[in-house]
Amino acid sequence: MSAADWREDRIGSAIDGRNPTVLAELTAAFAVIGDSQFLPGYCLALTKTPGVDRLSDLDRCARLAFLSDVDLLASAVETVCSAVDSAFRRVNIEILGNTHPMLHAHVWPRYEWEPHDAVGMPVWCYPRERWSDPASVLSSDHDELRSALRVEITRLDTADRAASGDRSAGMGSC
Repeated sequence: MSAADWREDRIGSAIDGRNPTVLAELTAAFAVIGDSQFLPGYCLALTKTPGVDRLSDLDRCARLAFLSDVDLLASAVETVCSAVDSAFRRVNIEILGNTHPMLHAHVWPRYEWEPHDAVGMPVWCYPRERWSDPASVLSSDHDELRSALRVEITRLDTADRAASGDRSAGMGSC
């Protein structure tokens, strides 16, 4: 597989270091920035376990580790997006998997400046052209945002590991 087709296997390309959207490798997930940034700060958590299609494919300990990584990523998105844009409203988290059969979670920042008819609806209700708008496609224009997210994810992950000895602390018998 060439570097150009990393999108065909996002998890495999993250594992072997070819996925340019990777912000950080966490315990059970890769934190990645979304290909489209029409809602600036959109990120995903991709499972680090190839072949896993849904959350229920993982045993309880692995589920908790993945969800802990999703929580960490959502916290980082909230911190960064609220610092960058005073119209930041909240973070929405979704685990769907209907289109791409791999375990992943979407972390969507939501803003007060969104169209009135869209702000209360799922992001998926936005018109398709918003997703491919050249002004929103991930590019070097997003380098500062990408850097801020990377720094915050690393800060939170380091703090969690230092506070608990490892990320699995507090997960019952895991």
